[in-house]
Amino acid sequence: MVAGEKRGHPLLRGGGARRERYTHGFSSSQMAALTALCGALVPSLPPPVSRNGHHPEEDGGPGGGERGGNKVVEEFLLASAADPPVPDEVAELMSRRCLPEALALVRAVLWLLGTRLGALALCGARCLSWRFPFVRRFAELPPEEREGAMQRWSRQTLLPPLRIFFLITKVFCLYVFYSWTDENSENPHWRATGYSPPLADEEHAAAAEEGRPEKRPLDDGVVETTNETDASLAASLAAKGLAVTEDAARNVCTVECDVVIVGSGCGGGVSAAVLAGAGYKVVVIEKGSYFTARDYTAVEAPSMEQLYEGGGFVSTLSGGALILAGSAVGGGTAVNWSACIKTPDEVRAEWARDQGIPLFATDEYAAAMDRVFERLGVTHGCNEEGLQNKVLRKGCEKLGYKVESVSRNSSEGHYCGSCGFGCRTGDKRGTDTTWLVDAVSHGAVILTGCKAEKLLLMERAGTGGADGRAKRCAGVVARSTNPAVTRTLEVRARATVSACGSLLTPVLLRGSGLSNRHIGKNLHLHPTALVWGYFPESTTAEPDLKGKMYEGGIITSLHKVEGPPGAPARAILETPAMGLAAAGTQFPWVSGRDMKERMLRYGRTVHLFSLVRDRGSGTVHGERRVAYHLDAADREDMREGLRRALRVLAAAGAAEIGTHRSDGQRFVCRGATEAALEEFLDGVDVVRGPKSKAEAWSLFCTAHQMGSCRMGATAADGAVDARGESWEAQRLYVCDGSVLPSAVGVNPMVTIQSVAYCLATGIAESLRRDPAF
Repeated sequence: MVAGEKRGHPLLRGGGARRERYTHGFSSSQMAALTALCGALVPSLPPPVSRNGHHPEEDGGPGGGERGGNKVVEEFLLASAADPPVPDEVAELMSRRCLPEALALVRAVLWLLGTRLGALALCGARCLSWRFPFVRRFAELPPEEREGAMQRWSRQTLLPPLRIFFLITKVFCLYVFYSWTDENSENPHWRATGYSPPLADEEHAAAAEEGRPEKRPLDDGVVETTNETDASLAASLAAKGLAVTEDAARNVCTVECDVVIVGSGCGGGVSAAVLAGAGYKVVVIEKGSYFTARDYTAVEAPSMEQLYEGGGFVSTLSGGALILAGSAVGGGTAVNWSACIKTPDEVRAEWARDQGIPLFATDEYAAAMDRVFERLGVTHGCNEEGLQNKVLRKGCEKLGYKVESVSRNSSEGHYCGSCGFGCRTGDKRGTDTTWLVDAVSHGAVILTGCKAEKLLLMERAGTGGADGRAKRCAGVVARSTNPAVTRTLEVRARATVSACGSLLTPVLLRGSGLSNRHIGKNLHLHPTALVWGYFPESTTAEPDLKGKMYEGGIITSLHKVEGPPGAPARAILETPAMGLAAAGTQFPWVSGRDMKERMLRYGRTVHLFSLVRDRGSGTVHGERRVAYHLDAADREDMREGLRRALRVLAAAGAAEIGTHRSDGQRFVCRGATEAALEEFLDGVDVVRGPKSKAEAWSLFCTAHQMGSCRMGATAADGAVDARGESWEAQRLYVCDGSVLPSAVGVNPMVTIQSVAYCLATGIAESLRRDPAF
């Protein structure tokens, strides 16, 4: 295969240069209002001048010589999100990524703002003028009045939809402004903010230009349906050793195999390796695309678009939480942060004892965790930590807190800070470079760009058998995301495995007609809240705190916030990966100037997060429709984690610290007394999201989804049994994070892979014992 010819993933290599045509469908008056909103969120500002006539950057503040002098800072301050193509790009992204209800709200508010009476109703007296016609539209307001209106909306308590509208507009505008790139994959404001992403290296670029062939690890088994047509698909499948028949009358292509697996992440990748290694013909269905290290560029927007579910714009229905989930070959393992932590002993004991799942107390499960560590090549040290982990370690050590090193599925010298956009070095070992390679070596076939639509379920004869399962699963109906492939795929198999994750496995099962009450329920998210600390480089005396916040291994250290003696940790503190656009969307917006000043300090703003093992839970109602409740105990544990994290940042030498609360809560550390710090910490709280009645609110994030089809000792306790088999449908198994009985409390990759290893081993044994199965 010629590099770049049939791989079809230009967005990971190219930029986001202006589109020739926009299809968002916003009217001219709506676009005028949206442009004015963008200009208020990211306004054009005159460069500030300090008392001595110099720029503040020269006085030890953000900016400075490392960015090539003041010119780039001045250009950044003068730039506005009202400048093209930002408003149209914002509208385009909203039209593609907002849920229908959210998009309808945006369109309605923009329509109102484009009228005089509507603007008056939403903005109040600031729309009034002494000149005819005496009422101004939003776009006609002076910049300071627009900003004032948006500040009011962000604090709105009587009309939550206005606050939701503000949040949506803020997130999409700031994301586009800081992630938009030209045809050279560059953003003109990166240097001013101290951001310098590792772009495509010369060797990879040269290989692409010369068209040199390069065999990829999964090429022997992968069929990329985005490169196929109706005429070629059957032949491509047959070439991989599959039995294929075509039914032109029904426009169906039928594939026969032993096991079909939906999803290629932690659960799907491991299941494929175990079952293919046991001698069974395995087909893996993956709706995402296949990328290798040479495809990744660390360019934020295209990477998020192609590697994450919903392009990274999945949230709870309330808008209170952002949910990150991988959506490519390798699933979450292609984009996660490398942390390899075994299931804690107390959690295993709880699941075995209280949930009635003996597996977790067995030597078999312990051996599975060891096998996972071995296959992932887990290492236990780190040659050099990045800035954020150095800060976490230093602050904890100064305060006498215990710091633990985090094992990783990479070498000890792995210093890649952009693994959240795919590991460009190829050092991180996800399922796409380990388990799936094993599966393909044993004849497994991976269909990419192919989305499972429903399960092939049929009624069992008689009363449903002694096990009480009334249905039997015979495979999966799937469809390519490529419009050139109109044929439906029916993959018929002896056993079917759903491994499409806690967000989508419930959707597939429920959408196929299964009705167990636990399907979609008991969703745990490991909610996290962020705090930040600013470490100005020009005034940092400690040479051990050099570098940028986005450099180095993402998670190499953690601290557990201990509870009472004998009780589990209340929270764990870790460090996140956060691209420039992500930082813009997460930082609180209190004014246009404040936000730009925050972004000028991006490169030296360290983030820590407080993660809790949530007792509260949520429900998956449908694709991208997740409701979640953070209960009072979880909220208090998260607050304790936030307070501890802020103390750590202050102890490490931060000049200023703060939370992500909407009112911009912050504290200047230099010269402050311990009593003043404690007073600030007393005011730190986890406030409810944008639908709450409090003036200040905050969001939380999650990258761990668990439990939405949990195991149970009976059908009344869970969606699947202790072997992962559906209580309703024989031969249907679930092997992903959705089967976990509850939240695990630590990064769950190893737990999910270990569970999948055990369950897949059981499936293989069932197939061996019963040839008629």
